[in-house]
This record gives sequence, C-alpha cells and structure tokens, in this order.
Amino acid sequence: MPGTRPEHRQLDHGVRLEWGREGAALLAADCAVVIVVDVLSFSTAVDVAVGRRAAVLPLRSAEADRPVPPDVVRAGPRRGPGPSLSPASLTGLPAGTRLALPSPNGATLCAAVAATGAVLLAGCLRNASAVASAARAVGGPIGIVPAGERWPDDTMRVAAEDALGAGAVAAALRDRSPEADLAAAQFAVARDRGLGAVLAATSSGRELLAEGFAADVELAAALDASTAVPRLQDGFLRAE
Repeated sequence: MPGTRPEHRQLDHGVRLEWGREGAALLAADCAVVIVVDVLSFSTAVDVAVGRRAAVLPLRSAEADRPVPPDVVRAGPRRGPGPSLSPASLTGLPAGTRLALPSPNGATLCAAVAATGAVLLAGCLRNASAVASAARAVGGPIGIVPAGERWPDDTMRVAAEDALGAGAVAAALRDRSPEADLAAAQFAVARDRGLGAVLAATSSGRELLAEGFAADVELAAALDASTAVPRLQDGFLRAE
C-alpha cells in the first residue's frame, strides 16, 4: 500500500531536492514522501481540480490516448472548450469529476514515483505550506522534485517557475539540503519582487501570456491560496 517502504537509509538531510526524472527516481528510492512540482502548469492544474473535490489521473504525454474508464473525463487541448492542462479551465470543474490529465513533465514524474511506493504529493505555489505540512506528517525523509522542461533532444531544461515552487515548499521545512536551501532563498527573493511579475517574466510565463493564458499565470502565482493536498491514491491524485 502507498507509504509502505523498507527502512530508509540514514541521509545527511531530512529534506532533499533533485531535478527532473532522474531526481525523482533517486529521491523516491530514499524518501518516505516525494513532492512533484510543475508550476506551469501540471501541479497548479491538479491543485485547482483537487480543490474542487475532483480526482486527477496523471497521464504521461505518451499515454495521452490510452483507454480510460468510462466515468473518467479526458482533458482536451488547452484551447479547447472543456477541461485541459490550463488551470483556468478547471475553476468550474464539478465536484466528484474524475479527470485524466496528460502532461509531458509533471505526470511523467508522478509515474516514476508511483512505482516505488513512496507517498506522492503534488506541490505548487498555491498549496506550498499545506503540502509541506502534510509531508512532515508522513514522517521520514522528504524529497522535492521540480519538474523542469525538456529540450528538443529530451534533455532537461531548468525552469525558474519550478525552482520557485520547490523553494516555497522547502521554505516551510527544516533540515534542508544545500540544494533545498538555495531554492528557498530564490523563492524569498521572488516573493519580495512579486511572484506574479516573476512568473510572468519566465520563459514559460511569457509563452502563456503570448498565447492568451494570463489567467493561468495569475492562478499559479497565488501563494498559499489553497489548502488542498493532492496525494496519489489508487492511481488518482486526490485531496488528503
């Protein structure tokens, strides 16, 4: 069952941070709980959906067309009329909806962690404090995984927005590794400058603004606006 793990190795720090797929695999092997952070937009979309009492089935982009149960609504294109990876499209999602949500980064990390038995939480700026509190309650080492983006050759590209989301979670935790400490410091600087302005100035933020998704950036920047804690249970991310 989720959270049932072999005895953990003695680690130098109780809170660690590593990037991307490789980081997720590394931390899931050692940590009791792993927090996946994909601010623009998977984790923010999941937070909005779960806050509406929906359940989210993470789908890697390669699995976007795989069959899903008949009671599961499949998210469509971002510019489509229905629910999508756009957080703004989920603000009116009916309670009880079961939503299949494809994502190239956040959902891929969820799949990597889910296979290990570690408790999996989805974190972002909106729910950073709530997720940090839930992670502490699990007990044992905590891993934070900012998703990043992918270059055309499938190598990882660091994404500033994910560093800030990971830093917001790390800032609410103690016994941090140097990597987690640095993310927390970056978050503090961005918070002082204004998270909305900083997110809008990132590469991903500028792309979303140019495509007409300013509302998604605004939703993503709403620090601690949510108390939802999305946790993977029976294949779905649901509120704890």
